[in-house]
Amino acid sequence: QLQLVESGGGLVQPGGSLSLSCSASGSALDSWAIGWFRQAPGKEREFVAGINWSGGSTEYADFVKGRFRVSRDNAKNTVDLQMNRLKPEDTANYYCAARTGPIRIGGNAYEYWGQGTQVTVAS
Repeated sequence: QLQLVESGGGLVQPGGSLSLSCSASGSALDSWAIGWFRQAPGKEREFVAGINWSGGSTEYADFVKGRFRVSRDNAKNTVDLQMNRLKPEDTANYYCAARTGPIRIGGNAYEYWGQGTQVTVAS
């Protein structure tokens, strides 16, 4: 069974950068599309970015386009989310999730989820 673990969250000032990583175990990651989602207190979970199994296709939510970049290294079984020019509204718990097939923006399409890593953007 695939297990996902996120890391790299923390406190960063507005305008700063963070890199999140999603590490997989129990299965080779190259069979899975990976989505990054986030959920802030009192808000619904939302899609942030996704990458297909090979890394040849990516998708981003409009509110992160040009600031965030998703990439993967299947040899290392990891998917990274590089977050630049962070804003206070990016504060949330960030999750990675895996599904077979293409990227989907709906969280219900994903089969496996990590526990999340907290990102706080504040001065």
